[in-house]
Amino acid sequence: MISTMPTALITGITGQDGSYLAEFLLGKGYDVHGIVRRASTFNTSRIDHLLRDIHEGDVHLRLHYGDLLDSSSLKQILRAVQPDEVYNLGAQSHVRVSFDLPVFTVDTVAMGALRLLEAIRDVNPEGIRYYQAGSSEMFGSASAPQSESTPFEPRSPYACAKVFAHYQTINHREAYGMFAANGILFNHESPRRGETFVTRKVTRAATRIKLGLQEKLYLGNLDARRDWGFAGDFVRAMWLMLQQDEPGDYAIATGEDHSVRDWVEGVFRKLDLDMEKHIEFDPRYLRPSEVDQLRGDPSRAKAALGWEPEVGFEGLMDMMIAGDLKIAEREKVLHEAGHGDFTSTGQA
Repeated sequence: MISTMPTALITGITGQDGSYLAEFLLGKGYDVHGIVRRASTFNTSRIDHLLRDIHEGDVHLRLHYGDLLDSSSLKQILRAVQPDEVYNLGAQSHVRVSFDLPVFTVDTVAMGALRLLEAIRDVNPEGIRYYQAGSSEMFGSASAPQSESTPFEPRSPYACAKVFAHYQTINHREAYGMFAANGILFNHESPRRGETFVTRKVTRAATRIKLGLQEKLYLGNLDARRDWGFAGDFVRAMWLMLQQDEPGDYAIATGEDHSVRDWVEGVFRKLDLDMEKHIEFDPRYLRPSEVDQLRGDPSRAKAALGWEPEVGFEGLMDMMIAGDLKIAEREKVLHEAGHGDFTSTGQA
């Protein structure tokens, strides 16, 4: 029996955004397919709760081995899945790391998007709607607030690669008539955020400090200001972009910015901890070229998509503290039972 459900293909499905998007689309009645890279260990922890044994039947989430570095795998998957929508969320997405791995970052983020766009153009250019995950980092040193009309001034290999992917998406839209949309997403966080990203790094460390598992947290620039929202809200905007009559580009943000220091102070305050006793500066966490302030203007997304963020700054902080406190509590139980050393100086 041929499924009448809409079908979506997600690159980066095992990441923060991919997991929330998969949840959202499954809730909308989609068949969801994800591209994962082959590894010797399982890396599906964010979506394990969504996976079902294919032998049980009625499975609406399936994974396929592929890579944004491999055009042939992308074409094979597109032909097999025949998706209605493709969401390109795959990337080397850590800005600081992009300075250490610039070529790999560009190959994955910039050329990966081009490979996927070309694969779609080869397989089904008129039948697939494409979403490209852009980043507020593309604005770089441009003055805030930033919107769809703000010129890009990228200040990292990651941001430069995202600018290329953004314009390549527009080029495929204009040159080949493809339904290709860009989402310029400002910072979005959640309990599923990677632990090396500053918001999660702070909540993870602070909850461990609270339970005596860690003493210090080492950070870089505390004065950088960012527009932080909830990842679950932002994936809803991605979907809305592909439901429009015409493709377009949209900035997705809360419209408010806070400093890293604001985030650290808030987390430590909520846990009744003295920030000054536990925070240390480490220059290794500074970028070679800093981005001082990113604050988005989501007016177009609100008017055209009817999108509004539902989780605010304080709510996001509470959500992430609660998630990491549960993890720290489990670590403490295991440590006290002698099942491993979960204590740390915070230098990692």
